[in-house]
Amino acid sequence: MLAFLALDSGAPQSRERLAGLFWSDSDDARARDSLKHALARLKAVLGDAGEAVLQADRHAVRLSADEIRFDVRDFEGLVRRGSRAQLERALDLYAGDFLEGVSLGGAEAEDWLLAERRRLRRIAEQAATSLVATFGNGQDLAEGESAARRALRLDPLNEPAYRLLMKVKASSGDTVQALRVFSEFRALLDRELAVAPEPETVALHDAIRASRVPPREAPRSRADAKPGLATAEPTPPSTRPSIAVLAFETLGDDARRDYFADGVVEEIIAALSRVRGLFVIARNSSFAFRGRSADSKSVGEALGARYLLRGSARQDARNVRITATLIDSIAGTVIWSDSFQGALTRVFELQDRIAGRVVGALLPRVEAAEIARAFRKPTESLDAYDLYLRGLAAMHLWTEEGSAEAISLFRRASELDPDFAAAYGMAVRCYSQRKACGWVRNRAEETAEVARLARLAADCGPDDALALATAGIGFGFVVGDPAKGARLVERALELNPNLALAWLFSGWIQVWLGRPDLAIGHIERAMGLSPQDPQYAMMQAATGCAHFFAGREREAVDWAERAVLMQPNYWIAWCVLSAGRAALGDVAGAGLALDHVLRIDPGLRLSNLDAAFPIAGAAEIAKWKGAMRIAGLPE
Repeated sequence: MLAFLALDSGAPQSRERLAGLFWSDSDDARARDSLKHALARLKAVLGDAGEAVLQADRHAVRLSADEIRFDVRDFEGLVRRGSRAQLERALDLYAGDFLEGVSLGGAEAEDWLLAERRRLRRIAEQAATSLVATFGNGQDLAEGESAARRALRLDPLNEPAYRLLMKVKASSGDTVQALRVFSEFRALLDRELAVAPEPETVALHDAIRASRVPPREAPRSRADAKPGLATAEPTPPSTRPSIAVLAFETLGDDARRDYFADGVVEEIIAALSRVRGLFVIARNSSFAFRGRSADSKSVGEALGARYLLRGSARQDARNVRITATLIDSIAGTVIWSDSFQGALTRVFELQDRIAGRVVGALLPRVEAAEIARAFRKPTESLDAYDLYLRGLAAMHLWTEEGSAEAISLFRRASELDPDFAAAYGMAVRCYSQRKACGWVRNRAEETAEVARLARLAADCGPDDALALATAGIGFGFVVGDPAKGARLVERALELNPNLALAWLFSGWIQVWLGRPDLAIGHIERAMGLSPQDPQYAMMQAATGCAHFFAGREREAVDWAERAVLMQPNYWIAWCVLSAGRAALGDVAGAGLALDHVLRIDPGLRLSNLDAAFPIAGAAEIAKWKGAMRIAGLPE
């Protein structure tokens, strides 16, 4: 509590806030009583100075900042002043995490403590990087090794520190060790982040290998380099989309709150890094542009990223608002922009939630932009990935012809790249779409093909969330084994908890397994992650189906009506609408919906309804068949 009061530089804190923060798991009366006893103990420990240092009345508590020395305050002041000696003293003060070894009982207090540890560690990392930057190519270079080692203890991926180590070794004539430092760092980057070193680091390596150290310090970031004076060849563009998430701007006067925006950005980068096929620029590279004025095209070229995510955070004592904007750095156009907000009660849960919503909304936009790019390329230059993108575009047409074309394109993509797990998975997705829309012409043949493709997707992509999720819906829906499908989709969500499609598929599978309320929770996650998703009608229909089996037929009808309005070819949605209306006694309305069902799938009967819907429970099967019988489905 002393640390909490000291961090706010003597600002009075209400008793209500302190009690709620440190005893959030107790009722109000016990929390107030615990606060009273804690303040009495603190004053006793402080002895004669207690009354002067810790001032409390009936409403508020205040720590007199002038009466105490607080090492965190000294640390932050030294970092702000920023000379080499002051940075070294600041890092001497930072002997470990804030209140290291302390664990607080209340959940709210634990969140505060973890947030402060994260914020102060980030300041220490920045201070270490600033200290590294004070060592140039002059006579003091030999003294830089300890600064570099200190920076790497705080952040093992600190690229400026590795560059300084390379220079130190090279300046002493040990070029072999300098090149080994580079090799170890490159291997670490590839293992941890699957990214390449920055061009500045590569340029230094090339210069050392040619037995000459650059005569002067290269620009501290590629944003500083003037056109025509690049220090290295640009990183070759990946055939897959590349994205850099830049440091979000903190709006307002309190720079200490950078930690919240940085935490959101780190969560976004981590979530994007779990998406196979998306090339994500490392945080150390993208954060080099913090506070710099540079146009999107220059930043994109410097980082080797086609897409940039910029953003801002505005925070007060209770709420936070994040704004994010996705930019095509080559075209210089805004693809998507949105804002996300929430109550600042449990800081890390809020960071995770905002990051998940940003990523969930972002991925369909990147996919759409990549599809548009693929269609602008000459058809004779298509490779496996462009065929895959064209397949996605055809699938999203929601027509029988489009589905058949998509299957052909995904097949060609997998022929070019036999290990392309997502291509197998999206072919499965097309067959699932065909069944959901009543376009199946040979059920036995298509079911066998789905089983084959789903096994290939899972085998080729054991760490590819999209491949596993689509394999799961193939086994669960088309093959009729929802238990096996559930296991694959659960693994997909372990790999990427921000994959909206996996939450949707999990929702459908939970419906078939007789868990409607759990299903609704999973589908709500999908909707929250990707509110503009091309599959949104599926989310609406799945929600309606879950409400139907939970006995909430009115809600089922409402959701099914939204789904058929959005996607009139979606046969399952018409089935849910027909069954829901029948259960409510609206036989005429149920019959009208059934007319749409039979127009799409004239062969549907009560006798083959089980093959169309892999419902596991006997009670659910009876409810479903009973409603469809009332609607007028023939035996």
